[in-house]
Amino acid sequence: MDIITTHTNTDLDALAAMVGAQKLYPEAVMVFPGKLSRNVEEFMALHKDALAVSSLRDIQLEKVRRVVLVDTKNPRRLGKLAEVLNRRGVEVHIYDHHPWAEGDVRGTVEVVETVGATATLLVEKIREQNVPLTPLEATILALGIYGDTGSLVFTSTTPRDVAAVAYLLERGANLGVVAEFLGRPMTEEQKSLLKSLLLSARRHQVNGVKILLATASVEEFVVGLAPLAHTISEIERLDAVFTVVEMEDRVHIVGRSNVAQVDVAEILGPFGGGGHPAAASATIKGAPLNQVAETLMKIIQQKVRPPLTAAGIMSSPVKTVTPETTIKEAGRIMMRYGHTGLPVVQKDRLVGVISRRDVEKANLHGLGHAPVKGFMSQNVVWVTPDVPVAEVQQLMIEHDIGRVPVVSEGRLVGIVSRTDVLRTMHGDFPTRYRAIYSGHLPAAGANISELMHQVLGPREWEIMCRAGEIAARLGYRVFAAGGVVRDILLKAGNLDIDLVVEGDGIALAEALAGAYGAQVRAHRKFGTAEVLFPDGFKVDVATARVEFYEYPAALPRVESSCVRHDLYRRDFTINAMAVDLNGEHFGDLIDFFGGRQDLQQGLIRVLYNLSFIEDPIRLLRAVRFEQRYGFKIESQTLKLVQEAVRREVLARVSAERLWEELKHILMEERAGRMLERLHQLGIWPFAFHGVTYWEVQPVLHDLGESMQLLEEWGFPPVNEPWLCYFIAALHWTDPETARSLCERYHLNKRQTGKVLATLANWRPVLSRLCLRDGVRTSELARALLLLPPEAHPLILTLLDEEWLKERFRQLLVLLREKPTVDGTYIKNLGYRPGPIFRRALDAVWRARLDGLVKNTEEEKAFVQEFLRRHQGEDSHD
Repeated sequence: MDIITTHTNTDLDALAAMVGAQKLYPEAVMVFPGKLSRNVEEFMALHKDALAVSSLRDIQLEKVRRVVLVDTKNPRRLGKLAEVLNRRGVEVHIYDHHPWAEGDVRGTVEVVETVGATATLLVEKIREQNVPLTPLEATILALGIYGDTGSLVFTSTTPRDVAAVAYLLERGANLGVVAEFLGRPMTEEQKSLLKSLLLSARRHQVNGVKILLATASVEEFVVGLAPLAHTISEIERLDAVFTVVEMEDRVHIVGRSNVAQVDVAEILGPFGGGGHPAAASATIKGAPLNQVAETLMKIIQQKVRPPLTAAGIMSSPVKTVTPETTIKEAGRIMMRYGHTGLPVVQKDRLVGVISRRDVEKANLHGLGHAPVKGFMSQNVVWVTPDVPVAEVQQLMIEHDIGRVPVVSEGRLVGIVSRTDVLRTMHGDFPTRYRAIYSGHLPAAGANISELMHQVLGPREWEIMCRAGEIAARLGYRVFAAGGVVRDILLKAGNLDIDLVVEGDGIALAEALAGAYGAQVRAHRKFGTAEVLFPDGFKVDVATARVEFYEYPAALPRVESSCVRHDLYRRDFTINAMAVDLNGEHFGDLIDFFGGRQDLQQGLIRVLYNLSFIEDPIRLLRAVRFEQRYGFKIESQTLKLVQEAVRREVLARVSAERLWEELKHILMEERAGRMLERLHQLGIWPFAFHGVTYWEVQPVLHDLGESMQLLEEWGFPPVNEPWLCYFIAALHWTDPETARSLCERYHLNKRQTGKVLATLANWRPVLSRLCLRDGVRTSELARALLLLPPEAHPLILTLLDEEWLKERFRQLLVLLREKPTVDGTYIKNLGYRPGPIFRRALDAVWRARLDGLVKNTEEEKAFVQEFLRRHQGEDSHD
């Protein structure tokens, strides 16, 4: 596992350098080592959904093999992560702009050069390797450079920093965002000038845009008017700021804009100024200060456009509940639509908000029947439709909230989400099925088509391409989703294709089947279908849907939806990814919930807190995926597992659903480990009621190795390998308990018979096998034949000495070698078919096992002698 980290009290340059490093090390996970600086905390409050940065508690430090260290090389500034650097086998790469000092860490890669910001070094490497950047990434890198260079005016600034910023601006860096989160110290002259500007500041509202115009006059030139304008913008939090300062014989104007409606470059154009829409400046010689300020205000009034408001980006209508809605019903609605909270309205008027956390607390106290009015929050942060988006953004930062209701005349008319705001800040910020930005994507960005081509077989690849073409023709959108995406990223070569269609899934399935001469099995109630190929290969097709559960442990109900909702209904983040199969976006990875990062970190994580309550079967799935891939159940998810087990949610699950998932576990290569994990988590009693785990633990632990050894010996695997584990799990129980479990899980008569036959006979077989002398091979064989082949791994596991295992192997080989004489030979001797046939063949079989006959001629002679001696017991012609 590779990680990218930096110093504690992480500042903007450190954050930017981490983001830049991940472009060079796309498989590495970003990790904050400790506390963050104030401006980084504010930045992350708004961007936490877009930047996948982990905390120390989610990192398995013992699995770290490479550390990419940025903006520091001092181990004392790394906190607990410093321990990793001294571990043998851990590779260290360093990117830093600080001079070397005593005690610094050394690395196998060291990029340490004197520039204004560490982010500059990363930008240069990104540029050299032609790694693509999104506007968001470019903005973050620019923020780091501006932060450590005082917006390029500190004396430590180098031409390389300026060149890096220019490159980032070409890649779409947003200086409005940079300006909003930047902070820097000032000189005494700057402080004095700032005070004068603040005292003179006049606020104006033009077309709904809030503008500040500040003027001042000083005798000597003061460096850094642009940073002062930025500072005023930070202090006042307005849409645009213009500073007009007379210094010596010139008037200097600096404009800063935080909204698209104010293009300061356009406004300062008549003064001969330059810049771009968010930041510009101009210098005028020979004009008095008051005249310049008056002219500037007139131009502002002409050029400012109305701002983007909450009404322009809000979603409407909004899912709501009333104060009298029960906690239980509110929870159902949240499950149904994947919301983390719901506005509470009464006669169309907003009176509160109920969150998922509120619902969970009430349910824990058995108050699901109570109305939400007793648990909702009445101190709701809301805005009116005409509030500028910038103010909505600030409210989200101040209150650390992800949604803001929009209210008009007391009525709820819409809601603005964090994503809505981010989309206005970063023009190409991902929409509902654009691949969400996260630094843990492959080097080529968010597209994994090349990896798909490598991992998938030719037919699977061709089917996905054809599905995209068919969807385009039908006017739909289609995605590969779920396990196939997970296993492509793991390079596991999963051949099970699961397609999700935004449109009519059954129609696409029928068109796809027509292209290949396949059949379709449709389930119109659920909007799903299976495309069945002549050779048995299958493709599952589903209409994008959202499943919701009317009560815990119920079967899901289904409604049409978009791919995001379809993914949200799934069990774990690693199974909630999709790949776009449409046109130019073919191969774009869609990861709304951080599944890619959890794959890299080896974590099993649910998508929401009620996941196990909603579907308790996910408890078993969590164990199956954890042990299959050698992963770890994420800490919060583990707490939810423990709570769900404590509440005995599995007791409400039907035996059919429980057995379906348990059978999947028993068919896994690591079934023994999975069963052990079920015991550790307290799930075993729900799956094997009445069976004591510790009695069968040694056998279950080694059973897989015994099954593999039997195959190595040349014996074919049984048709139902799950039955081997089921028999092993029950072999110490009494017949009544075993029969009860077989009935509970609806095993058929043949399967139940094999279980009961094993319970009745494994001990005598084991006892005879362990006798060194006094037992004939035919007696051992006769005893062993009382056991089904599915019990052979159990017997082999119970044999703890090599000579016993070899004896067992030889016995199985002998059982496979049948005598060459048969009933036809006896009939040809002139005997009429009857009981004598069976007795003669049984006798020659035992004689062969005991070594009394060794070839066909001896078998024939033995049979003839047997028939002669017993001819009076049967008749012949």
